[in-house]
Amino acid sequence: MRIGDSDLDVARIGFGGNVLGWTADEATGHAVLNAYVEAGGNFIDTADGYSHWASGNRGGESETIIGSWLRARGHHDDLVIATKVSTKPDRRGLAPDNVRLAVDESLGRLGVEAIDLYYAHFDDPVVPLGETVAVFEEIRAAGKIRHVALSNYAPERIEEWMALAAEQGAAAPVALQPHYNLLHRGDVEGPGGRGGVAARHGLGLVPYFSLAAGFLAGKYRRDEMPTGARSGMVADYLRPECFDVVDAVVEIAAAHGVEPASVALAWLRDRPGVVAPLASARSLAQLPAITTALDLVLAPEEVDRLTRLSDAVA
Repeated sequence: MRIGDSDLDVARIGFGGNVLGWTADEATGHAVLNAYVEAGGNFIDTADGYSHWASGNRGGESETIIGSWLRARGHHDDLVIATKVSTKPDRRGLAPDNVRLAVDESLGRLGVEAIDLYYAHFDDPVVPLGETVAVFEEIRAAGKIRHVALSNYAPERIEEWMALAAEQGAAAPVALQPHYNLLHRGDVEGPGGRGGVAARHGLGLVPYFSLAAGFLAGKYRRDEMPTGARSGMVADYLRPECFDVVDAVVEIAAAHGVEPASVALAWLRDRPGVVAPLASARSLAQLPAITTALDLVLAPEEVDRLTRLSDAVA
């Protein structure tokens, strides 16, 4: 599917590289990436800051693993590689000089001549937005990136970026990466939400947290406290109405003979404006849930059921 007003055609589920260098080491990462591509995937998303939060890491680990995998493959013209700038501890923010350094470092770690999709990862209120727009256009014109994208930007700041890009004669962003899933919809679908802004400007939605940090994969139970690397991320979901959604996801998955994660991803994949939800796998065992969602077709009544239950989640 085409990402916004670009020449980037991507598979309907993207691979999220946040696990690489965190819960998946280099060898596992290579195996999982190989299997994702062999199953028909071609869209790999990372960030310069991944995975600085893991003990002993400094950021850039995910890009480095992807880069070593690309070198082992020997080519990447069949892939779309996306990365982001602003969260690596020594490259925080979107000051022009920082972006210039960060993009060169990402290019080096990835081992590519140009990054297909380059995101401003988080808004930087300290830097005038016009300066950020200008430096993204500078590196695009220099051939270091092919397309600009935004992540986590508020609707009014997306509008401002678009206006400044038009004023400066800069290429407009083509994609928006929001937090979006069956349990988190309001700031995308709600009045004045990111989805409406994206639709007005032709931005393709590439959601992250598509599985609500694993909650929608059915790995947590009503009467059990969550454990594991992502347990702290699901604290807000430990409510009856959220478990009601998961119960329906699990039941529909059983009817299709697939994993619950595949159902949650397929529902999100087909929401208005969505190009490709992102999902990660830290092992080969987890990957089929993602690749199955590339082509899984849910019945209209199944989609309606999930949507109604999701409506009850505040």
